[in-house]
Amino acid sequence: MKVSRKTEYGLRAMVALAQMAGVERPVPLREVAESESIPEQFLDQIMAKLRRAGFVTSVRGAGGGYQLSRSADKISVGALVRVLEGSLAPIACITEDSTGSPESICDLYHGCHTRNVWMRVTVAVTNALDALTLADVMHDEVPMQV
Repeated sequence: MKVSRKTEYGLRAMVALAQMAGVERPVPLREVAESESIPEQFLDQIMAKLRRAGFVTSVRGAGGGYQLSRSADKISVGALVRVLEGSLAPIACITEDSTGSPESICDLYHGCHTRNVWMRVTVAVTNALDALTLADVMHDEVPMQV
């Protein structure tokens, strides 16, 4: 699975937002963009998507900006990634979206011997990401070995 810049930047921005203020006060978009070296215009698009999904709220005007809509320990990394990335499935025949049935996407669906491999990968990635919260990411300072 390859993660897009949108998802990478979105998760970094959410961690920065949580560290800067969390739910306490709004943080100007420019502050988040500068702290994470994210192009402000792109971050604006990402934050709009996260706002529509209910992860952040925005306040206009002087003293405005973005803040988490709930505490960092209540925000699942998996939910964030699905909002920004879409399906976590590595191939189309096991996606959860409504673009079509698996049978209509792949002629080999019923006899495919590798489909279960990709299903297991999807389940493992989904479970791993859903088990993490934004608070876990904020406080996890020990890199895992790959």
